[in-house]
This record gives sequence, structure tokens and C-alpha cells, in this order.
Amino acid sequence: DVSGNVFEKTGEELLARAFLHETDHLNGKLYIHHLSTLKRDMIKRKIRKLMKAGEW
Repeated sequence: DVSGNVFEKTGEELLARAFLHETDHLNGKLYIHHLSTLKRDMIKRKIRKLMKAGEW
């Protein structure tokens, strides 16, 4: 919690995924960090192309 006390909660299915998603954010991880290097590079190229075209 905000005071530094341990907080423990369990979840299943969607709630468990939400916990993992939010924990990743707290640890500085984004969706792109879970992608393979190949997919990440493809996305970077796509973004660069969109930026060059003024669409990003």
C-alpha cells in the first residue's frame, strides 16, 4: 500500500491477468517488452514509417 505495507490478493482468469498487467507497469514493463525482438523491430519500423508520413 502507500505506507509500504504488504498487500496480498489472489485472483483467477481475467482478474489474475489484470494483476499481472498492473504489476508489470509498476515494474516498468510495457506490452512491447513481452514481444519477441522480431515483432518489436517490425513495430518500430511501422511507427517510423507512420511518423515519416506524418500519421503518428
